[in-house]
Amino acid sequence: MKEVIEILTNNNKTISTMESCTGGAVVNAITNIEGASEVLKYSAVTYSNEFKIKMGVDSKVIDEYSVYSIGVANEMSKKISDFTNSDYGVGITGKLNRVDKNNLVGNDNVVFVSIYDRNKDKYYTKEIQVDKNSRSANKEIIVNIITDLLLEIVK
Repeated sequence: MKEVIEILTNNNKTISTMESCTGGAVVNAITNIEGASEVLKYSAVTYSNEFKIKMGVDSKVIDEYSVYSIGVANEMSKKISDFTNSDYGVGITGKLNRVDKNNLVGNDNVVFVSIYDRNKDKYYTKEIQVDKNSRSANKEIIVNIITDLLLEIVK
């Protein structure tokens, strides 16, 4: 993540995140890097559908695709970018090691990631299958994959 922060800083670019199942793990990785305050505008942890919708995610997209989908991850990444006027928005939704009684559809242990590039009006997406027994181990895998994806995008 250090290289991501350096590239964003050197290019005067900003980033914001809207995370669900990762619970802020990505923004934590960002803020662990000195100088992150130069590029990080805002982060939201929207565990519930209610707060995804309050942050701008279209409830029709949740109804159509389920909260566990690339469609919702795309909504999250774009809405957080729009809300903060950031160059990049990161949206993450999925299930880690548990059944969600409020959202029964969608596969367990699948995470949907979207990075929105506002300047190109383009989404970069990834579906990640996780298989570790602990949530923290799965979050670490997701953060590493997102870091690699961000590096490809911002270079």
